[in-house]
Amino acid sequence: MKNLLIKELRLAASPLSYIFLSASLMTFLPGYPILMSAFFICLGIFQSFQSAREANDIQYSVLLPVAKRDVVRAKYLFVCLIELCGFCLCGAFTALRMTLLGNAAPYVTNALMNANPVYLAFVLLIFASFNFLFVGGFFKTGYKFALPFVSFGAATLILVALAETLRHIPALAFLHTPSGERLGLQFAALGGAAAIYAAVTFLSCRRSERRFEKLDL
Repeated sequence: MKNLLIKELRLAASPLSYIFLSASLMTFLPGYPILMSAFFICLGIFQSFQSAREANDIQYSVLLPVAKRDVVRAKYLFVCLIELCGFCLCGAFTALRMTLLGNAAPYVTNALMNANPVYLAFVLLIFASFNFLFVGGFFKTGYKFALPFVSFGAATLILVALAETLRHIPALAFLHTPSGERLGLQFAALGGAAAIYAAVTFLSCRRSERRFEKLDL
């Protein structure tokens, strides 16, 4: 498993998967749907799947003396590592935006979602949808990824629209405060999203293992 993960990180990964981590800087953008940062991080991961398919990486991997389920697990571990890096960057930038920049005029007058723990919760939900819809969809065939990515894109738009709508509900207006209010409740939402991410990713990986073992490549 360790060697397969190293292969994913050094050989199968597209440089764009690492470059697109810079999309986490969108966290600082006022007047922009900052949740799109999570989408672009996932788009970078998509580029790795695309370049790996063109290089017949899956066919090469199954010819190695490893179990087919380990090939799936290595892909999921790679995806989760990139997502974890993106989440940590978004988290660090959110902390800066809420503390040092909490009273900055562009954020006080920002018409769209401000960075806070609920924003980070939605980042995890977008990652979870990517793992379920795209990565899980990819392993139905081991090579088709267009429809899974379109499905993920649609799910992202729904989640972004939901996140941008929440602050317009009177009881949730506190979500728009740049420096953060009712942080206990917000961190509880973040914890719930983390649990959903872990559960969805685990179940998606297990289902992909079963599907992939039945595939005749």
